[in-house]
Amino acid sequence: MKVDSNVDSDMNTIASKAKKLEELGYSGLRIAELNHDPFMPLAIAANNTDSIELITSVAVAFSRNPMSMATLAHDLNAFSRGRFILGLGSQVKPHIERRFSMPWHKAAAQMREFIEAMHAIFSCWYEGERLHYEGQYYQHTLMPDTFKPDTQGFSPPRITLSATGPLMTKLAAEIADGMMMHPFSSERYLKEVTLPAIKSGLHNSDRDLKSFELDYAPMIASADSEEELQRAIGLIRSRIAFYGCTVAYKPVLDIHGWGDLQDELISLNRQHRTQEMSDLITDDILETIAIVGTPEAVVDKMIERFDGCIGRTGFAVEGLEPDRKRELIEKLRLSDR
Repeated sequence: MKVDSNVDSDMNTIASKAKKLEELGYSGLRIAELNHDPFMPLAIAANNTDSIELITSVAVAFSRNPMSMATLAHDLNAFSRGRFILGLGSQVKPHIERRFSMPWHKAAAQMREFIEAMHAIFSCWYEGERLHYEGQYYQHTLMPDTFKPDTQGFSPPRITLSATGPLMTKLAAEIADGMMMHPFSSERYLKEVTLPAIKSGLHNSDRDLKSFELDYAPMIASADSEEELQRAIGLIRSRIAFYGCTVAYKPVLDIHGWGDLQDELISLNRQHRTQEMSDLITDDILETIAIVGTPEAVVDKMIERFDGCIGRTGFAVEGLEPDRKRELIEKLRLSDR
C-alpha cells in the first residue's frame, strides 16, 4: 500500500517539507486546490526531491478546460520525470458557476468528456494521432506542431478521479487510472457501494483491480496523550459535521441509518451553530467514519479495515519522532492487496 501525506501550498516552505517527507519514506505528497494553485508548489517540490510522487488532491477540473489541464499535467509530469499524478475533482455547481464563472452541466457526463478529451490530447502529443475530439461540452480539433509539447520520453500523466457516489465511481473505473475516495466515507460504504461500482466500471473497460489504484485517506484523530486525543477528536467531529451537510455525501449517512441527521446539520449550519453541529456527531458516527486512537492503534485499524481493498492511503500524525513515524509508514506500506 502506498502511503502519502498532505502538505500545504506555501511555496516558501514546500521545498524543505517535500524533502522531509521523502526522507521519512512517504510514497507521495498531496496538495489540495483550496486558496492557492497546487501546481506551482508541486513544481518546487519536484525540483527538490528524487522519488516521491506528486499529487493534486484535488485539482478542480471544471474551473479549467481539458487543454489547459493537459498542458499543466504534462509539464509537471515531464519536469518531475514521470512522478506526477493528476487528481481531478468536479467541485460543486455554486463554486463552478459563481466562484470560477465557468459552465456547469451534468457533472458525471461533463467529467467523462473532460477526461476523454484529455486522453485524446495526450494521444495526439504522445502517439502522434490527429487531434479530433468532439463532445457535447468540449471540442478539441486543432493542434499545429508548433504547439505540441516535447514529451521527453515519458508516458502521459496518470489521472485519478475523486468520487463518492456510484455514478462518478463507476465513471472513474471506466476512464481513469485510479480513484480518490472522499474522506467522508466508511468501511461499509467502501465494501458495499464503492467497490461494486468500481468492479462494474472496470468490467466495462476490460480491466481489473490490479490495474486500478483505489486511494482512500480516512479522517484520523490520533495522539499519545488523552488531552491531545480529545482535542483531535473535537476537530474531527466538526469536520464530519461540516461534510455531513453536503447533499452528495448523504448516501454515506444513509447506509448506516443516519440520513435524517443531514437535515439537522444543514439547519444548524445555516444558523452558524457549529458547536451544536459537532455535538450531533456521536461516538458511533465518529468511530465509523474516522479512525481514532494512538498512532499505533490507528495504523492497526487502517490495516484491519482496508487491507486488500485499497492501494493507496494517507497517514499524518503531528509530533511523532521521525524513527517512529518511519516505522508506522513502513507497516502500512507492507500491507498490500
